[in-house]
Amino acid sequence: MSNPSPAIRHLYVHVPFCPSICPYCDFHVSIRHAGQVEAYLRELAVEARELAARYVVQLDTVYLGGGTPSFLRDHEMAALVGIIRGAFGWPDGEATLEVNPGTVNPDRAALWRDLGFNRASVGVQSFSDDLLRYLGRTHDALQGRRAVETLAAAGFRVSLDIITALPNQDPAWEFARAVELPVEHLSAYTLTIEEGTPFHTAGVTVPEEAEERALLTANDVLPALGFERYEVSNFARPGAQSLHNLAYWRNRHYFGLGPGASGHYPTPAHSNGAVEDVIAERIKNPPLPRWLQGERGAPEAVSRLDYLTDALYAGLRLTAGVNITDLSARAGLDLLQVRGDAIGRLQSRGLLDRQGDTLKATTTGLWVLNQVVRELL
Repeated sequence: MSNPSPAIRHLYVHVPFCPSICPYCDFHVSIRHAGQVEAYLRELAVEARELAARYVVQLDTVYLGGGTPSFLRDHEMAALVGIIRGAFGWPDGEATLEVNPGTVNPDRAALWRDLGFNRASVGVQSFSDDLLRYLGRTHDALQGRRAVETLAAAGFRVSLDIITALPNQDPAWEFARAVELPVEHLSAYTLTIEEGTPFHTAGVTVPEEAEERALLTANDVLPALGFERYEVSNFARPGAQSLHNLAYWRNRHYFGLGPGASGHYPTPAHSNGAVEDVIAERIKNPPLPRWLQGERGAPEAVSRLDYLTDALYAGLRLTAGVNITDLSARAGLDLLQVRGDAIGRLQSRGLLDRQGDTLKATTTGLWVLNQVVRELL
């Protein structure tokens, strides 16, 4: 007899369409063409039914990312929500919509709330018109502020994205402008130049000192403004952490629906004949053209050691760190037995701290987290 899989409680839906492509963007995005959204919605419904038939589902969070989900027309957004509800239901908890400021008006914000979204992640990126032009954004600073105010007035809990380490940017000024608005969560990401983007082709670089200055400024300024740092780049007012993103950082299972989306799944029903060491699988969907033809990503087996490593990589990004007993139980491996020597060396260098059952990166360790994780692998 096979045992039922653990319930999947988190759903990410990738909406790849954008009105324009920013020069720093390396996400799977596309300019919409005639008939493409309709084809996307048809295939999304097919994939949703496929996943719902394979797994036990009890959703706590939904997250529509992109791309620009708010670029969908009103009837398209209603159809997408209908697909989710029909296949998986809808969470009582957190339902997040990524929003471009240029797509917001009071009527659309009210519609999104009526459809069931209660949290908006707004890609403001900067409050400087000059920097917004540099980033290739299609909105200006005033539109960014008005979008936040409109969404908050419609009853949304609002999160902002700010890109830092930009040329001649004062990150403290950006953060001060952000917290003047009715927001409860802020993601402060340093500009990253990814291979294949227009910025990379143009030879744009980010000085290490600018990145370090931005990170230190965020860590100093935002707590003084009432935003607690709970992850390397994420800050929230008390009780306003992103529940969906916490699921990623805690290495929970989640659906990835749509082209280019990644999912993290239990092995289906822990079926007879499964390799005992394999306790989960990752699936990354192909790009839009192949996905529209019905192609899906190939499952990648996740062993107990893989799971332990993934959970450490993600969990040490959190200022709360990881619970050693809980992680060991979920992986089926004793963390201290498998990685105890490396943990001890990193503790002695002041990069990791262990207090009882909690293991976390120190402030210094967070600045060099990639190095810390490499040494743990």
